[in-house]
Amino acid sequence: MQRIAMWCAPRAISTALMRAWGNRSDTVVIDEPFYAHYLQATAIDHPGRDDIIAAYETDWRLVARSLTEDPLPADATICYQKHMAHHMLEHIELDWVDKLTNCFLIREPAEVITSYIKVRPQPTLSDLGFPQQLRLFEVVRKRSGSIPPVIDSQDVLRDPRRALSLLCKAVSVPFSERMLSWPPGRRASDGVWAPYWYAAVEKSTGFAPYRPKDESAPAHLQGLLAQAREMYQELHRFRL
Repeated sequence: MQRIAMWCAPRAISTALMRAWGNRSDTVVIDEPFYAHYLQATAIDHPGRDDIIAAYETDWRLVARSLTEDPLPADATICYQKHMAHHMLEHIELDWVDKLTNCFLIREPAEVITSYIKVRPQPTLSDLGFPQQLRLFEVVRKRSGSIPPVIDSQDVLRDPRRALSLLCKAVSVPFSERMLSWPPGRRASDGVWAPYWYAAVEKSTGFAPYRPKDESAPAHLQGLLAQAREMYQELHRFRL
């Protein structure tokens, strides 16, 4: 049994990557299991906030236990967990991640910021997940004694077969051609927040080709961009 945790930056093809894993015949996927705890603990206003808190476990300890101990369906040997790194608040202890195969999905900060501000115009560094990703990476590297796999969303979009083959090899599972395309539509495994965020991925049948962004981060966010880029580059140098 393999439990894979993918620690993602926001706006970084994380849901498309979850589709790729969910289309495997041997894999069950879990969508952002700490979201409800994050919303309750921070009181941050996100679309569907009350519904999310009502629908999901808000005790982070119980969430962590389920992610590491719950049995998988009989036909599954892999549990793929899509995590948003910024959901890992400072008070959440991290001993439980030792039981997972931890991976990191990163994206160039300028692309993250220009996408993110379309929803929330004044992001903080913590909103963008870069400090949390770097902290988690260092925790995993120190405890495991090895460098966890890192993939860049741009690399995935430029050459999905190569990027996913490298990722599968790094986590010791066979690559499957089924990861390269999937049927359109919503999934039962999608979070109740899907109506607010997943419109594009619900129409997709595979990874869209990479297209450089024409937009640039606004002037008032250039300082934030510089901070985020330093953290991103720390992880980018380890990418597969």
